Amino acid sequence: MQYGPPEVLQLQEVEKPVPKDNEVLIKVFATAVNSGDCRLRRADPWAVRLFFGFTKPRYAILGGVFSGEIEAIGKNVSSYKVADQVFGSTGMSFGAYAAYKCLPEDGALSLKPKNISHEQAATIPFGGTTALHFLKKANIKPEQKVLIYGASGAVGSAAVQLAKHFGADVTAVCSTSNIELIKSLGADKVIDYKKEDFTSNGETYDVIFETVNKLSFANSIKSLKREGILILGATGLFGMLKGLWSKIASNRKVISGLISEKAEDIVFLKELIEKGYYKAVVDRSYPFEQMVEAHRYVEKGHKKGNVAISLI
Repeated sequence: MQYGPPEVLQLQEVEKPVPKDNEVLIKVFATAVNSGDCRLRRADPWAVRLFFGFTKPRYAILGGVFSGEIEAIGKNVSSYKVADQVFGSTGMSFGAYAAYKCLPEDGALSLKPKNISHEQAATIPFGGTTALHFLKKANIKPEQKVLIYGASGAVGSAAVQLAKHFGADVTAVCSTSNIELIKSLGADKVIDYKKEDFTSNGETYDVIFETVNKLSFANSIKSLKREGILILGATGLFGMLKGLWSKIASNRKVISGLISEKAEDIVFLKELIEKGYYKAVVDRSYPFEQMVEAHRYVEKGHKKGNVAISLI
């Protein structure tokens, strides 16, 4: 695969992987297309090439999330058995855009929630683990005022639900067409960004979670309380540099950077789902053969929640 538009994705046959002694072989039933997949595919920003391959991705098979069934286990595996239904994230090894994937048994995976489909389960890890990582770093407390910007995306829709679970008073910002969806996820207040600029309404927040990298940094800082926290969930290295400057120029704390994915986070999300505290938000589902079309749709930037891919 080369860097480029969705058309660089090709359907090919590859050798079936064999699990190592500490690995499980997962037959993938579903995966998902998210903004991170698209950024990596097109090398956006260009600095992606420094980490993932200068002229082409060093990982020929993309895809970071999955849901499926364990088909085989290595001789030292004790946490899982053949036929277990599992879901999770492949991390930086990618490879979920394939029928089979091997992962260490202590990787970012868990038994699949029993009350949702494989397609729904595959959409959980990307937004769920990202939102959970940053909200935990911000140490969200009950009754804090939290604003989620870009609330209808994969990370935003997860952040709304998780912030409510942690007891926060949640204000969500999204477009007109997504207001009812976000209300159904538990937001206390929803602002239509096409009609109201939250940075000029006089409200201040304990935490502002910017999930889509479209918010003015200067204005968002003004809407924070004196000891408030700004989470830049989609900016990477640039966000880290802005965070450093904010520490120098003000007393506001900025959280950004790469996330860490852990099995305990996948298990936490599973338990929330099974208890009815967290919903999978799936905009569309495509068959595996329509992966190019799915990438085209995600790149338009208007999806609600997640886009699932079915391999069965």
